[in-house]
Amino acid sequence: MASGSRATPTRSPSSARPAAPHQNHTQSSGGSTSRAGGGGGGAAGSAAATESVSKAVAQYTLDAGLHAVFEQSGASGRSFDYSQSLLAPPTPSSEQQIAAYLSRIQRGGHIQPFGCTLAVADDSSFRLLAFSENAADLLDLSPHHSVPSLDSSAAPPPVSLGADARLLFSPSSGVLLERAFAAREISLLNPLWIHSRVSSKPFYAILHRIDVGVVIDLEPARTEDPALSIAGAVQSQKLAVRAISRLQALPGGDVKLLCDTVVEHVRELTGYDRVMVYKFHDDEHGEVLAESRRGDLEPYLGLHYPATDIPQASRFLFRQNRVRMIADCHAAAVRVIQDPAMPQPLCLVGSTLRSPHGCHAQYMANMGSIASLVMAVIISSGGEDEHNMTRGVIPSAMKLWGLVVCHHTSPRCIPFPLRYACEFLMQAFGLQLNMELQLAHQLSEKHILRTQTLLCDMLLRDSPTGIVTQSPSIMDLVKCDGAALFYHGKYYPLGVTPTEAQIKDIIEWLTVCHGDSTGLSTDSLADAGYPGATALGDAVCGMAVAYITPSDYLFWFRSHTAKEIKWGGAKHHPEDKDDGQRMHPRSSFKAFLEVVKSRSLPWENAEMDAIHSLQLILRDSFRDAGEGTSNSKAIVNGQVQLGELELRGIDELSSVAREMVRLIETATVPIFAVDTYGCINGWNAKVAELTGLTVEEAMGKSLVKDLIFKESEEIVEKLLSQALKGEEGTNVEIKLKTFGSEQSKGPIFVIVNACSSRDYTKSIVGVCFVGQDITGQKVVMDKFVNIQGDYKAIVHNPNPLIPPIFASDENICCSEWNTAMEKLTGWSRGEVVGKLLVGEVFGNCCRLKGPDALTKFMIVLHNAIGGQDSEKSPFSFFDKNGKYVQALLTANTRSKMDGETIGAFCFLQIASPELQQAFEIQRQQEKKCYARMKELAYICQEIKNPLSGIRFTNSLLEMTDLKDDQRQFLETSAACEKQMSKIVKDASLQSIEDGSLVLEKGEFSLGNVMNAVVSQVMILLRERDLQLIRDIPDEIKEASAYGDQYRIQQVLSDFLLSMVRFAPTENGWVEIQVRPNVKQNSDGTETMLFLFNLPVLVRASPLTLSKICSVTPVGRPKKALD
Repeated sequence: MASGSRATPTRSPSSARPAAPHQNHTQSSGGSTSRAGGGGGGAAGSAAATESVSKAVAQYTLDAGLHAVFEQSGASGRSFDYSQSLLAPPTPSSEQQIAAYLSRIQRGGHIQPFGCTLAVADDSSFRLLAFSENAADLLDLSPHHSVPSLDSSAAPPPVSLGADARLLFSPSSGVLLERAFAAREISLLNPLWIHSRVSSKPFYAILHRIDVGVVIDLEPARTEDPALSIAGAVQSQKLAVRAISRLQALPGGDVKLLCDTVVEHVRELTGYDRVMVYKFHDDEHGEVLAESRRGDLEPYLGLHYPATDIPQASRFLFRQNRVRMIADCHAAAVRVIQDPAMPQPLCLVGSTLRSPHGCHAQYMANMGSIASLVMAVIISSGGEDEHNMTRGVIPSAMKLWGLVVCHHTSPRCIPFPLRYACEFLMQAFGLQLNMELQLAHQLSEKHILRTQTLLCDMLLRDSPTGIVTQSPSIMDLVKCDGAALFYHGKYYPLGVTPTEAQIKDIIEWLTVCHGDSTGLSTDSLADAGYPGATALGDAVCGMAVAYITPSDYLFWFRSHTAKEIKWGGAKHHPEDKDDGQRMHPRSSFKAFLEVVKSRSLPWENAEMDAIHSLQLILRDSFRDAGEGTSNSKAIVNGQVQLGELELRGIDELSSVAREMVRLIETATVPIFAVDTYGCINGWNAKVAELTGLTVEEAMGKSLVKDLIFKESEEIVEKLLSQALKGEEGTNVEIKLKTFGSEQSKGPIFVIVNACSSRDYTKSIVGVCFVGQDITGQKVVMDKFVNIQGDYKAIVHNPNPLIPPIFASDENICCSEWNTAMEKLTGWSRGEVVGKLLVGEVFGNCCRLKGPDALTKFMIVLHNAIGGQDSEKSPFSFFDKNGKYVQALLTANTRSKMDGETIGAFCFLQIASPELQQAFEIQRQQEKKCYARMKELAYICQEIKNPLSGIRFTNSLLEMTDLKDDQRQFLETSAACEKQMSKIVKDASLQSIEDGSLVLEKGEFSLGNVMNAVVSQVMILLRERDLQLIRDIPDEIKEASAYGDQYRIQQVLSDFLLSMVRFAPTENGWVEIQVRPNVKQNSDGTETMLFLFNLPVLVRASPLTLSKICSVTPVGRPKKALD
């Protein structure tokens, strides 16, 4: 909240972190967060990021301390008292201790025994830098595995430091390693299928680069036929794609359902006994959100765990290596032997075989989990910058949201291809989850903004106490158990709150201890230092307070955290005894409850921003009400800014409009538009050329009835209906008729984007279609799908009408790569055919934006091979020269004549430069308009506060004894204030989006209207030394009428102001004349017409601007104002 001092330097974790279903020890910090002062808007986001980093750094210290205690207990022979260590006050860890801890985690020097590890120099020597002690045995190169021979050259090569690693494998395997080492992204080629030199034993080789070379993890394969291995990998991917399709078919807006579904599919895919979704909360603690388990296992659903249960170092490892398997926690670790010349132990961060830390292995054994598989759930923390993408910059704003954790009660090892399929599933889950979280965030923001708006309206209409006595109230602004307003010495409580005596005691404490701040938030009043916290009990633990004035306060209260926790699993029976020294999920949960005792859920940054915004609005309103004055300067400045903003915006929009018209007329893509009746009112040169129908002939024709084929009618009607409601459609294929000389060429196929056309009031007045001609591609595609004729001659035809085409076999390997693809990517057919499309071709050769793009491409490809065609999926990559290519991907099943599926055909559609430029201009203009609207909304909000002060002042003056002329001045002031309020309301974001103008009719005095109109130009008249002549009969001044008074004021004052601005200053004058005329209507009613003449002297000859308004005089039948 507004700038102030921090009450306490510590920040409390309002919850702790899950005793991770898959990582070790840890303790949660016991400090409470007390925030005083604060900022809003962008500052809040920056502060949140800084606070998150600070938490992580502090957590590293706690993790290192616990690690040291565990190591010391092992060295001394004492048992490690888990609960006591978890709850003990944290002791500072030295930098050396933290460095040793991180080294132990990342460079532990041991691996799991189900595979072996080699470290090889990344150069032509392939020199062994390190190897695990079991390498010789697994590769069948130890002496007892060798076959006796008199030929010394037939002896197996030794596994020794400095040896050529290629000699440990078959010659063909050596060639594969050489190719992999030459690749730019070596990990995208995983796994390699290689064989031991002596026994030809097959292995999965998983490679990754580190600081000193390349680490090769070797895992024994279960079959000796590489074709079967590839088929098994593809089958695993197909199962994952099937699970992804089910996830994507779920209804939106339900994160819990999404998590429940993913655990079921992962368990079905992997066969583990228990699968959980484990979420990291903002304060770093964790929670089991979803669980699928064997019926006889104890449930962990709903358990919360301290933050240190999964150390920060382990979280870092999960970001680097997203799938982590422990095959047997009881298995003895295997030592890694390395070159003594290496400056530090071998980095095993990316190794699939890295041995678990002893603390974690003990934790797993205690909970009866012998084997585990943990997969990271990564989401975007801030979205992708498309501008950076086009320049080849790949964003890295990714966040570890949580984990999907699998446990098994016996040793279990699943092959790498299946783990890779699981990683693929997790990437898709992360994408789906990210969309759900963004939707939830948008709904939350919308709720907060709506509540703030309603509360502000209450303040403008009623007394400040309305925000607690009416609905919605301040309790609806943020999640809380109670709220209160202390205003003018009176206490207005809502929900669970302290008593009046207690609230006065809290205010006294705030005044003494935090009097120099503008507010405070804490999740533990006890830890924040409030002496009376014990008396409040668990009902009130957390508090957020906003200072409105030195004697007026707003409060929000929260109860203790344990109240919010929902248990999904059975609690311990009273007779069961927990061993507090054992590391176990239930013990961690018990420790978590101790950590959060007398503490509420933390106040999130978005909630504090909402409180801060309301605080600023209330502070200004209370100050204006208290002073009884208004800030007229702010209003004048606001008017000037609004005027400048409007003129600047009009100039910019006019410039952009001219540029857009030029682009449309000269574009090499078909563009056409229709009105609200579906009739053509725009038809550019390209669509005229394609269809043979000139602009003159097309105008007025019905798009649906006259210009498209019957099979496209339903699609276009639906597209029009959605666009006229504001729902724009993209990538829709329609079939246009041809006319005249083009008729003999057959139909034209066009891919169109439909966008709503709006007028200056934001009302939808039609639909604009921007298309791309795909007739040539469509013909070619039909031939491919139906395998007609010599398709190879078509594929490799250099004709520019042939689109970029590539094909996949049933194993996702590239089988076709036509000339257009060679030109587009820079990679020749010989360089890509036979390679895996996912990972090698698109990934290593043609780089994609990131893992998410690779996942989406894999889904499209697998769906096509499985018989599910995909049309016009966005697909982008970098070509051989680093140029960013944006396209639409269509994938069709490729079949033999007998219907047997043999792969997929893929077609790319590339947007023309003109279309890309048009889209870019549209995006930039939308961005600029949004910025202008936000600026306009801010100015309007700032004007509302002084207007409220003017209204309040006028209401006070009305209660005084005024003379007639003074009362007239007051009425004029009130009329001008209401006119301005209406203008500000019209300029609000919601009114602009609604695109509507509301007339508020009522009785009013024409004399008051004219006084208000004239008063608005008097200052300018004096500045320009002009005379104003008023020719208004008394009968009009005294007449009463029915209509919208302030709209009439607005229109007339605009006209009069324009005349005053442009009247010559030398002997100049402006006149306003009003003439009445009664008109008899056919229905027997009468309407009085008023002719407003505004003559002005221009070069000695008067220029007259007239405006006719009709109103129904009071006392006669009322008619609407024209």
